[in-house]
Amino acid sequence: MGKKTKQESLVKVAVIQMEPEFGEKDRNVKKGVDYINEAADNGAQLIVLPELVNSGYVFSTRKEAFSLAEPIPDGETTRLWIETAQKRGVYISAGIAEKEGGRLYNSSVLVGPEGYIGTYRKVHLWYEEKLFFEPGNLGFPVFHTPIGRIAMIICYDGWFPESWRICALKGADIVCVNTNWVPAPSKAEGDKPMANYLCMTAAHSNVIFVAAADRVGTEREQPFLGCSIIVAPTGWLLAGPASSDLEEILYADCNLADARRAKSWNKLNAPLKDRRKDVYDEMLGVQDIPFAW
Repeated sequence: MGKKTKQESLVKVAVIQMEPEFGEKDRNVKKGVDYINEAADNGAQLIVLPELVNSGYVFSTRKEAFSLAEPIPDGETTRLWIETAQKRGVYISAGIAEKEGGRLYNSSVLVGPEGYIGTYRKVHLWYEEKLFFEPGNLGFPVFHTPIGRIAMIICYDGWFPESWRICALKGADIVCVNTNWVPAPSKAEGDKPMANYLCMTAAHSNVIFVAAADRVGTEREQPFLGCSIIVAPTGWLLAGPASSDLEEILYADCNLADARRAKSWNKLNAPLKDRRKDVYDEMLGVQDIPFAW
């Protein structure tokens, strides 16, 4: 027999970079589904869309935010994503404004061929999001699926090492980042955005795949920077950065088993095992979930 190709958990990941129109939910969801179908036609099995992709991002009043939010999983947008996931046999991670009673959350939903899988609520709220949304109260869940263990974070969460580390300690193979990155004023011309470096560093130091889907365009005078990426557990790019202003889809073949196989870097070093648990909390304050790696 020839040399075995290691493809135990080979998954084609697609990151959709698109421009939602504020308040145009029907149009945004249709555009997103069209891109999902295109990605599925090209063999994608896990498809990641931006933050608040159905509604747009820059709310001016709480009434406006509330009018564009939906319950999960019974809202019309999530139901359509479920229908699409089941029809195409794919997994979809996408950002949505969620309402639960009188509370609003900046959330991400994960759906698949089996239907609704789970929700993540943004833990670290950025700037005026704090005027409309509640801080996430679901922690950092990791969802066990037939294609691998999937976690989600949203935008500003990526600036906190704890977000990535807790996902990794809870066994995530891949972290989907649904995001609306905005330009950093201090970025040197021609350099990658800081968000790209944060994703690459997190993938490397936590030995996880990262799939980050950003939006493009300008909404109510707020520009967004695009530059979506897919990162290997080594920290090096598998796809991207995408452009800063165009709608496009990135693809990468990811053997999610590599995120488990590569936990040890050599005979003496494994970043998750080398942590000094005598110096800091073993699970960074998360006590209810045992290690999964």
